Amino acid sequence: MAGNRRLGCLSIFLFVALCASLFVNFLLMVAAFQRLGGSREAEPIPRFREILLQRGPSLDKIAVITMRGLISSSLPGSVSDSMVDDMRAALQQARDDSRVKAIVLEVDSPGGEVTASDAIYSALVKARARKPVVVYMDSLAASGGYYVSCGGKFLMANETTITGSIGVIIQTLNYEQLFNKVGLASVVFKSGKFKDMLNGARPITPEERDLVQNFIMKTYDKFLGIVAKERNLPADLLRNTIADGRILSGKEAFDNKLIDGLGELDDAFRKAKELGNAPDAKVVKYGPPFSLSRFLRIFGESESKIELQLPKQLVPQLETGRAYFLPSYYAP
Repeated sequence: MAGNRRLGCLSIFLFVALCASLFVNFLLMVAAFQRLGGSREAEPIPRFREILLQRGPSLDKIAVITMRGLISSSLPGSVSDSMVDDMRAALQQARDDSRVKAIVLEVDSPGGEVTASDAIYSALVKARARKPVVVYMDSLAASGGYYVSCGGKFLMANETTITGSIGVIIQTLNYEQLFNKVGLASVVFKSGKFKDMLNGARPITPEERDLVQNFIMKTYDKFLGIVAKERNLPADLLRNTIADGRILSGKEAFDNKLIDGLGELDDAFRKAKELGNAPDAKVVKYGPPFSLSRFLRIFGESESKIELQLPKQLVPQLETGRAYFLPSYYAP
């Protein structure tokens, strides 16, 4: 009798498991057919999930958005094609959420591409027009990291933060002598004399050097103008003092009025609550939404081996011909 009961329970369990498996497979088939069908409906703006950092008695929120690593349109994002689009989407989500009373942008970046930095700065300015934005500079907020930070309403850093490095850099590699040693020669067909001006197989001409340097200085003037306008400082004073590419500590940045205050991340939260008139707000951090593919990939990538890899962004490889807001020590 007991054996029949166990067999009956096992049969019910197997039946339920089979039904659940069929239901999951049905959902996967529907999703696959929808992708194959090429649905033309507009995709919704990706939404980030909210991770609770500090509890609060009210429904008001302080949204924390993190920008880490190299600023580049070539780096993939968590919810969109690039990290630049991720930053835009996160700022828009915080801007459009009526319960978000202020934004804290946590920056830990050496900078990066000129255009990418400018795009995130512009998105930050749009968010600032709707609600207060406090920028907290973590270990590193140099060059493009500081450029982006200028879009905030209140800038804060730790005394030991590395920031500043106001400047622009383009690099190329000359391998002419190496080609000569191995007996190789570069053959170039071009429509104009400047078309291959960063060709590493030959020396750069004086005209090319002047052209690139002129581009660098115009881009630098834009950077300098942003800092002068946002920090209410004379451009000539900046140009002749701290805006020569040097790095500064957070304390030095505060003394030179590049930031508004010194403190820790919790101080930035308090400042955001003050500026947003939301003393009882909870603090939430934006993280990537749950994804079944990401969840499965975690298990797929876990192999029984130990591998030591240095982060790729520890020493970023600059691409020839791109302009960067980066400290000089990041150029290999």
